[in-house]
Amino acid sequence: MADFLNVACSLTGRRWVGPAPEVERQAEHIAQTTTLPLPLCRVLARRGVPPEGAEAFLAPTLRDLLPDPRSLRDMEAAAARFLAALDRRERIAVFADYDVDGGASAAQLLVWLRSMGHDATLYIPDRIDEGYGPNVPAMQALARDHGLIVCVDCGTLSHEPIAAATGADVIVLDHHLGAETLPPALAVVNPNRQDESGDLAHLCAAAVVFLMLVEVGRQIREAGRKGPDLMALLDLVALATVADVAPLIGVNRALVRQGLAVMAKRARPGLVALSDQARVNTAPTPYHLGFVLGPRVNAGGRIGAADLGARLLATADASEAAALAERLDHLNTERREIENAVRIAALEQAEARGLDAPLVWAAGEGWHPGVVGIVAARLKEATNRPAVVIGLEGDEGKGSGRSVSGVDLGASIQRLAAEGLLLKGGGHKMAAGLTVARDGLEPAMARLSALLAKQGAGDAGPADLRLDGILMAAAATPELIDRIEAAGPFGAGAPAPRFAFPDQRILFAKRVGETHLKITFGDGIGPRLEAIAFGAFDSPLGPALSDHGGARFHLAGRLELNHWGGRQTPQLRLEDAAPC
Repeated sequence: MADFLNVACSLTGRRWVGPAPEVERQAEHIAQTTTLPLPLCRVLARRGVPPEGAEAFLAPTLRDLLPDPRSLRDMEAAAARFLAALDRRERIAVFADYDVDGGASAAQLLVWLRSMGHDATLYIPDRIDEGYGPNVPAMQALARDHGLIVCVDCGTLSHEPIAAATGADVIVLDHHLGAETLPPALAVVNPNRQDESGDLAHLCAAAVVFLMLVEVGRQIREAGRKGPDLMALLDLVALATVADVAPLIGVNRALVRQGLAVMAKRARPGLVALSDQARVNTAPTPYHLGFVLGPRVNAGGRIGAADLGARLLATADASEAAALAERLDHLNTERREIENAVRIAALEQAEARGLDAPLVWAAGEGWHPGVVGIVAARLKEATNRPAVVIGLEGDEGKGSGRSVSGVDLGASIQRLAAEGLLLKGGGHKMAAGLTVARDGLEPAMARLSALLAKQGAGDAGPADLRLDGILMAAAATPELIDRIEAAGPFGAGAPAPRFAFPDQRILFAKRVGETHLKITFGDGIGPRLEAIAFGAFDSPLGPALSDHGGARFHLAGRLELNHWGGRQTPQLRLEDAAPC
């Protein structure tokens, strides 16, 4: 495929790739059939949407897309046991993971039970002292005082801890990759069980919990009773879906779309307090969920009290919510400082080892377990390779990995654990966790690199910049941006559309803060357009555009609406540029 606009190496070192010919032909066909704007039709064509399905795709509804909960194995049994515990007023414990998905999953159950007049016990393990998932002492203790334990966003691989919960029934609601055998729970509801079809493998745990509550609602109605409004829980499902980097395809699109609408009503005290603390003063977007609210909810599980995020999401008390949000905001600031130190050290080590291998990895003494996953994500983004970062302490190392599209990291980690090269390991395609013996670190990483190489992990160079076509500044209207947003939400598995503005002149350039750049550009004929490039001065992009000397550039990025002073104006989120 020819380089788009003849850009083989941009200012950020990327090749520009335009739409494939078949996508262009399909976009023209959709435009002629539907009268939708051609830039929007290019986005639809890239997503494989046929002309007859365009209108439905642009207005996704849960009515059309929500799967039958009973299509998942053990769902009816899980819902029936959960409802029986409520009816018998048994003590119920919710054992959750310490991240956003776990917290949002737990909060759904706590809020639902509270609306039915029943309080449940929340238990979230400490990341450092207990590690991920159920452990034997915790499950034994919970089983002594509770009739039912519901494990959310964890439990699928916890055979021994679940077996230790004698005297209590255990339900697992999870999405992590399952092994050949399941733990001895009453029900294991997980779209990534090995005996599932995989059609719902893209669901996060919060979505699985929501589906169980849908099934519980069905059983309640069949008994002639009425349950709570489940739609009010979709803000939690949306937050977890985006923060857990679940692909925004299928029903996930509708869950996030509807969840953002629920969140905009500001009815959940925890999310209101967190949004106010983070100064989110516009309608929430996937960006806010993934990069503003999600990291703050996560901060408690990373470096503070593990249950802070779940408590914030579940609370009905505005004063408690404000106090928890403030504490999480402070912890998030502290987390960023710790992360930065580990990131610098990890990058130096990875560079010394070589960044062109199938796996990029680093391990360091005392690196905080709460930030190794974020640092792994930074290494992955910088190298376009799967990355693993491990914190060493004593005889063991605890680490986290992030993968690139098309490379299943979770399955490879699980295979290493089965081969005895890891003490523990699991996850899903794009993210995984592991525990490794210090003296087995090098062999384990060598084996993991070999497994990932078989999946093509070492074949990719710097990530190409994929573009959806060319636009002129005059076409970048608020109306067009609104129409394109209807093809969203955009995120993992559904990248936001990017357009190129060819042969542009920089009319104004200003450095903003330490690393950002704001410019105004135009072609000299039509209207001018403003653009913001975040972190531009961390790459050659900032210096080249600010000291342009009258040169002209092809510019590329994502269109968005800038809300300021009661007005909304088109703006380009500038990601790359190339000299003409």
